[in-house]
Amino acid sequence: MTGTTPEQDTDRPPHPRDTPAPDHPHGQRPDADRPHDLVGIGIGPFNLSLAALAHGVPGGLSTAFYEQRPAFHWHPGLLIDGATLQVPFLADLVTLADPASPWTFLNYLKSRERLFPFYFAEKFHIHRAEYDAYCRWASERLPGLHFGHQVDSVRWNPERRLFEVDYTQIDPDGEAEALGRSYTRNVVLGVGTAPYVPEPLRPLADAPGVPVVHSADYLTHRDTLLAAGHVTVIGSGQSGAEVFLDLLRARPAGAEGIHWLTRTEAFAPMEYSKLGLEHFTPDYTRYFHALPEQVRDDLVPRQWQLHKGIDDATITAIHDELYRRTLHGGWPDAVLTPGVRVRTAGRVATTRIELHLEHVQQSARTRLTTDAVVLATGYRERPLDRLLAGLDPYVRHDSAGRPRVDEHHRLVLDPSITGAVHVQNAERHTHGVGAPDLGLAAWRSATILNAITGKEPYPLPRRTAFTSFGLETREAPGIPAQGRKLTPLAQNI
Repeated sequence: MTGTTPEQDTDRPPHPRDTPAPDHPHGQRPDADRPHDLVGIGIGPFNLSLAALAHGVPGGLSTAFYEQRPAFHWHPGLLIDGATLQVPFLADLVTLADPASPWTFLNYLKSRERLFPFYFAEKFHIHRAEYDAYCRWASERLPGLHFGHQVDSVRWNPERRLFEVDYTQIDPDGEAEALGRSYTRNVVLGVGTAPYVPEPLRPLADAPGVPVVHSADYLTHRDTLLAAGHVTVIGSGQSGAEVFLDLLRARPAGAEGIHWLTRTEAFAPMEYSKLGLEHFTPDYTRYFHALPEQVRDDLVPRQWQLHKGIDDATITAIHDELYRRTLHGGWPDAVLTPGVRVRTAGRVATTRIELHLEHVQQSARTRLTTDAVVLATGYRERPLDRLLAGLDPYVRHDSAGRPRVDEHHRLVLDPSITGAVHVQNAERHTHGVGAPDLGLAAWRSATILNAITGKEPYPLPRRTAFTSFGLETREAPGIPAQGRKLTPLAQNI
């Protein structure tokens, strides 16, 4: 294990958080003096993957995972009927690291007596609602998962050579019920991302009674949006496309009343070629991590079509629906305009919204009045500053002030800290576009567990892509070079 088991600190006065919280989940009462091998903060798909694989480590690991929500839910506002994952079902919690695990999606189907229906359905991409149900099934059965626990801070205790994780237990009404503290040799942050609202629209999104909602809350407000006379969807990624299609199908022909706007130059398909998908392999992740910081920063925005485009099936369904509405003459009342940014926004009277728009290529400006706005403007990584304030003196940062993250998804800390803090989906600046991708979840979890144990409970593949992404290859420890070694070209040829 990383870190050393400390001697008991008998001189330290008791702290209120050292008192076990009452009615602890799973009928357990945490032992304040018994450190965990691993504490995970946040229980989304990535830390759920880590918990599932940690459950299978030979010899066992002492783990605890904390989540402030009362139960597992994955993007509930976007579980639109018929919406599917953009990755194959093999990108479940564990399969790409351990296909024999009891926590595979196929084993979930078996437990539900649905293997034969799935077999005959011949579906490689499953429904998003089904993935949510599968993760919830795992979250209700894995040990050591504590929902309704909000982590307040993480600190390093140099005397005990352990991390202190302070949390607040929350009752079903969202009120603080008890304080607690766990000690651990290692921490894994999986706090996820937060919906992003562009600056011009933040005052309206925060104002009561104004229907400006993020797509993350779409289903919650769907009835209100369907009742609105005119709806504007902003953002051209997969979420924006799914929201536009759902609204289009539900509104009457000839009176659709929908605008779909985006800053990108086109309603573009996602890069889904076989070689293009190799950007979501461990090979590319290692290549990207070895690039200079400035090169990485310049590269990520140019790769937007790898993860911000629209899948071909959704684009086809949108065009088919629009075409169907022209069969009896006329055009649907739906406007799709790329290359447009929102400069400012405000209210008209008390309920309507006015958007001030600019078309970048035309250098033209106009105003659009609408009754409701759906912001399909994506997500941003949650800042770690508050949670890790107690560790700030130990965290090493890059030139942009971001935490440095090594090849094992581990924050670079002062050498005086013997434990490790790993991150999940907070390292796009160091590991590239694959950081938020479900297809790399099991591989990253296995990488973290191998690093924490100092062993190899999950042997990782030696090679994962046909593409060699550079002339010079920096291999990960224990991974041999790919193919033939290249001889550097002579200078000044």
